[in-house]
Amino acid sequence: MHMVDRRQILTLAAAYSLAPTAQAAAPRQLHMVTAHLPPLVLENSSRPGALMEMVRELCRRLKLVPKAQFMPWRRALFLTTTMQATAIFPLTRLSEREAQFRWLAPLYEEHFGFLALRQGSFDLAHVQDMKAKRITLLRGAGQAAILSELGYHNLVEAASVDEVHRFLLGGMADAAFGERNIIRASLKSHGGGEQFDVSAPVRNTTAWLAGSLDFTEDEARAFQRAMDAMAADGSKRRILSRYGLA
Repeated sequence: MHMVDRRQILTLAAAYSLAPTAQAAAPRQLHMVTAHLPPLVLENSSRPGALMEMVRELCRRLKLVPKAQFMPWRRALFLTTTMQATAIFPLTRLSEREAQFRWLAPLYEEHFGFLALRQGSFDLAHVQDMKAKRITLLRGAGQAAILSELGYHNLVEAASVDEVHRFLLGGMADAAFGERNIIRASLKSHGGGEQFDVSAPVRNTTAWLAGSLDFTEDEARAFQRAMDAMAADGSKRRILSRYGLA
């Protein structure tokens, strides 16, 4: 055997023997898309938000490195359904979305209701009689399907939670529809809570960490086992408690 051949064989043998070890030692990166939805997800803040903390802890347990990208919600949905190896949160699980995503882990119980100016024309005590009113909500959000099911069709879509608030103050909408704690955080951040009232919840759903369809069933089960463990050891409740959500 020529010396050069021997060196090649030894090099290949070393490469094959080391490759699995090196691969196992390097954590995989999880690409995630999300939006600024305080107090659940916070951008440019000293605190990341309850669900961002929860997803980071999930990734730690699964030996993944999370990399989150903030963007408008409709774009986040588009990317997750068109790009591989992409996860999105917090995504409301609805029947019309069931086949579009791989559902990885339930994160948070959502409570949706209406927000309206106290002196406005939307009667929060009789929301079933307000179906002709203009309702603003986040563009691309699952709340549109909920409102349609409830009989509200005069919808005004907004690009952000802040824009929802501006539409209400500017008279472009009679009420907003959204998650109870997101609404409360928005009111607090704008310092105008005394001008608004919030209805009782009209629909409860679950927000998930969801992924593109190339995530496997085995991977989804691993995420759900990790979330079950977080619930069992109290980690999930402690994270929610830090944001007043437990």
